[in-house]
Amino acid sequence: MTQHEYIDLPPLMSAHGTVRLPGSKSISNRVLLLAALAQGTTEVRDLLESDDTKRMLEALVTLGVKIEQAGDEAFRVYLVTGCGGDFSNKNAKLFLGNAGTAFRPLTAALALSGGSYELSGVPRMHERPIGDLVDALRQLGADISYLGNEGFPPLQISPAKLAGDTAQVRGDVSSQFLTGLLMALPLLKRTVKIEVVGELISKPYIEITLAMMARFGVVVQRDGWRSFTVMAGSRYISPGAIHVEGDASSASYFLAAGAIGGGPLSVEGMGRGSIQGDVRFAEALEQMGARIAHGSNFTIAHAPESGKLKAIDLDCNHIPDAAMTLAVAALFADGTTTLRNIASWRVKETDRIAAMATELRKVGATVEEGADFIRITPPQSSILNPQSGIDTYDDHRMAMCFSLAAFGGAGVRINDPKCVAKTFPDYFKMFARVTQPVPVIAIDGPSASGKGTVAQRVATALGWHYLDSGALYRLLGLAAQKRGIALDAEAQLATLAGEVDIRFEGADIWLDGALVGDELRTEEAGSAASKVAALPLVRAALLDKQRAFRRAPGLVSDGRDMASVVFPDSVLKIFLTASAEARAERRYKQLKEKGMSANIAALLQDIQARDERDTQRSAAPLQQAQGASLLDTTPLNIEQAVQEVLSRYRVLESK
Repeated sequence: MTQHEYIDLPPLMSAHGTVRLPGSKSISNRVLLLAALAQGTTEVRDLLESDDTKRMLEALVTLGVKIEQAGDEAFRVYLVTGCGGDFSNKNAKLFLGNAGTAFRPLTAALALSGGSYELSGVPRMHERPIGDLVDALRQLGADISYLGNEGFPPLQISPAKLAGDTAQVRGDVSSQFLTGLLMALPLLKRTVKIEVVGELISKPYIEITLAMMARFGVVVQRDGWRSFTVMAGSRYISPGAIHVEGDASSASYFLAAGAIGGGPLSVEGMGRGSIQGDVRFAEALEQMGARIAHGSNFTIAHAPESGKLKAIDLDCNHIPDAAMTLAVAALFADGTTTLRNIASWRVKETDRIAAMATELRKVGATVEEGADFIRITPPQSSILNPQSGIDTYDDHRMAMCFSLAAFGGAGVRINDPKCVAKTFPDYFKMFARVTQPVPVIAIDGPSASGKGTVAQRVATALGWHYLDSGALYRLLGLAAQKRGIALDAEAQLATLAGEVDIRFEGADIWLDGALVGDELRTEEAGSAASKVAALPLVRAALLDKQRAFRRAPGLVSDGRDMASVVFPDSVLKIFLTASAEARAERRYKQLKEKGMSANIAALLQDIQARDERDTQRSAAPLQQAQGASLLDTTPLNIEQAVQEVLSRYRVLESK
């Protein structure tokens, strides 16, 4: 990741609408492997399109499995012709990225399939333990050696030897170990029993495995969660066509958004009949006060009647992945939330307990972490202010969870957002479609066009916040002059922009704790502002300060690049202008009313020079932004201009 890879989510006010989920990652890779091991051709519909499934598809094709694509981009179907457990390629090297749902089951299947294989992944995959699975497979005759650190990938697999009919596997590290073993057992063609040592975590994922095996004709006998037996003669047979459920873990982000952002937000693709354990995430939201409705293939979330979630203390063994969403939802709850029995977070794409604690603290939460729990107390302030962007640790769920922090009033920056490609490549696009950001009316225009007065009055009429971006540059110029910094010293000015304390309180403006008066409106201050505003590093340094003014219920901002750079998602973009002569005359009257000396000819010359400088500068030049409507105020008075802006906004609002 480079420092430039991030996505800025604006502060969000609400969430409502409908989302159609992508296919479940857990089900997708199970179905692909079972279809490959089965006899016959399986038509797989609604398969998740993600990095994890791509790794599985690539591996199966390398192993000689025939896989064809049908349908179009929107409704793609995969036709998998199974090999009956006998892969045609008996010698292959497979790279499986960071796809645990591909690596663990393939390790088991290949270890019992009679070939020689090398399995590797990204560096993080080589840090994820696999020793318990290897130990269990060795009890069944598998010949597996470690190519790096003992107990971790990469692995070298050689043809298995005849061995015992019983194996033991720990249940408290990863349910994927038991899943891999169970799906591979029919390859042995004899009765085999797997005994689980200790507490089995993530039980719902084993239920998925057993349900999918049954769909392919293999029914596993079980003794509760203590042991599982696959009988001799068991073999996989294609069910013909199979549909992949929507991903219940992915549903958690949208259900939480509906609970935090008001709703109703409907998630289609999974409902009360889902075989996935994470469907029970909705129950946890209900405990937090959210209003939840279910159908056979959909779930709808509303905010609590009170409008505020409440803290919970929950054993999360049944929803290990979706529990991460609860950790971020806890930021919006009254009280301290404790999530227990989440030791498996430590061995996922990253150490999720440590990562979650670190990033929650960035937004002001008080966090306590243990070996298998995390405790979150939200910040006292109603505004979540991340000290820096949220780091995602190449973990798709970290990126998606923390999108919810944008409801905290200040928006959020997500670093390395492309990591969501692992399971949900279009996540941020879909999230944007059902969330409503704090609205912004952006008014750009040349100097002395009246945009500041118009913007301020529009903000007052709507009851919104107001940003005079020009004042920021004037304040920076003033601060530079007070500190003896030259107006062309770009690096020093950029540093100063990050350090200076600027506050707007009604009509009052404060600079480093001191009230600023008419000195900010002098021609000298305006000229200094125009010079520092032309410097790219300065503009970049002030960007976050400007965006921080975006607060509910809305913002009216004026400047030179509000619509094009600072708030490109503005609901209304206005380019407000007037003739240079009209602007010079208005400025002359304004200065005279304040008892300040002025010369109209000099004012006209200065306005023309500033227009030239502002339109020709390389950094965010003054121009009518794409999608902005022109408002020429030469023949209008202030009140007429204000009413025109309000009228245009109300037209948009009514649509």
